Amino acid sequence: MTEVISPPVTAATASSAPPYDPRLTNDDLAPLKDQRWGSYNIFAFWMSDVHSVGGYVTAGSLFALGLASWQVLVSLLVGITIVYFFCNLVAKPSQVTGVPYPVICRSVFGVLGANIPAIIRGLIAVAWYGIQTFLASAALDVVLVKLFPSLAPYAVVEDYGFAGLSALGWVSFLTLWVLQACVFWRGMESIRRFIDFCGPAVYVVMFLLCGYLISKAGWSAIDLNLGSVTHTGWSSIPVMLGAIALVVSYFSGPMLNFGDFSRYGKSFAAVKRGNFLGLPVNFLVFSLLVVVTASLTLPVYGELITDPVETVARIDSTFAIVLGALTFAIATVGINIVANFISPAFDFSNVSPQKISWRAGGMIAAVGSVLITPWNLYNNPDVIHYTLETLGAFIGPLFGILIADYYLVRKQKVIVDDLFTMSEKGAYWYRKGYNPAAVVATVVGAVVAMIPVLFNNAPGMHTAAQYSWFIGCGLGFVTYHLLATRTRLAVQIPESSSVTQEVV
Repeated sequence: MTEVISPPVTAATASSAPPYDPRLTNDDLAPLKDQRWGSYNIFAFWMSDVHSVGGYVTAGSLFALGLASWQVLVSLLVGITIVYFFCNLVAKPSQVTGVPYPVICRSVFGVLGANIPAIIRGLIAVAWYGIQTFLASAALDVVLVKLFPSLAPYAVVEDYGFAGLSALGWVSFLTLWVLQACVFWRGMESIRRFIDFCGPAVYVVMFLLCGYLISKAGWSAIDLNLGSVTHTGWSSIPVMLGAIALVVSYFSGPMLNFGDFSRYGKSFAAVKRGNFLGLPVNFLVFSLLVVVTASLTLPVYGELITDPVETVARIDSTFAIVLGALTFAIATVGINIVANFISPAFDFSNVSPQKISWRAGGMIAAVGSVLITPWNLYNNPDVIHYTLETLGAFIGPLFGILIADYYLVRKQKVIVDDLFTMSEKGAYWYRKGYNPAAVVATVVGAVVAMIPVLFNNAPGMHTAAQYSWFIGCGLGFVTYHLLATRTRLAVQIPESSSVTQEVV
């Protein structure tokens, strides 16, 4: 049941709202006047997010943890169901108001304090934008060498390299860097059409690749256990919990970012349907397809291959290699634009709306992704592992605080006008523009969650580090709720006729 206190200020009626403070708004951050994404668009968003080289390797790695296949499938379902539930929670405030994540955060952190979560999220996304672009460029390298064998020497870093990347690698990386920038620059409607294509395209190639391997090895060669089963009985529970945590951590970025996309949903019901199709249903089918394909590489090629690009490269057909590698490259571009380009564009624009447009914010992220030389990060597995856990430690509190504020503290009430005003009478104005309860909760959650990450070699810390997102999220949630409701930092909820209220 939905109750709206009249007169409502929603995305649909924002055009009649009073003028917003230019220091807090531009055309990209203002509430949407036209929310048109349906369930399929949200479904395609998740397909683009899941169907990538990183998603393939992650799903395959779960089946090599020493668990029986049924235990892995249970872990996958539990993990992705948690993600589905959390995504619905974070989707609602942005869908109802039509504003992106950094703007809805103004209701939590204050109109200026919202830059804290925006900058944290933006910097993390820049790093992963670079890494995903590098992964996609590696697939393009395969295509170029296959088509033009004379280029092979230029793929060797020691012979033709600069800053840790080969000459051919630079060409591929910059080519995809420009391609992504062009897609992004054309705007959200072009991005929507692009991701509507990317996810299904990978399914087609995956089924074709799977069919090719079955024709070589036969149906009897399929084995859902990619390694020996070494964990049985009670000993399997900690491993299953670790697998569940890995699934949630893998999606922690898109979960926090999801408000940037749910704001385009025509209704919250449409968003939930798209989430159900794109997460539990899609992820389970994709995971099964991954493990079947990976298991068949053993009898066909004599070794287990969990990288789809390498699997495609072993096919004795130039056309198949080019088609497969290009598809995986394009799909990785899709997830990169979705997960790591659009969100920092909103984040950086939120810092100075009149000076930094959404497009300018995206280009800041793109330039930063080159300067960090992501191939050097990716070439060091220890750094990647550390980065994932650090990401969880910082993203977890931001997620927990937003959920606690919207659902428990403010009871799903948002005064949209006050998200765009610097007036001290505004509902989200605090001393100097920052909500101290949210800032303290962020620090507490992130610092405590980082302890096992920093002291990974201490007894028990390695296991605890796997749950950095859960630790940060839980502490951020509880700390903020206590500070916002029971201390001198309590949040005041003003009465206003311009409030939208959802009663579930």
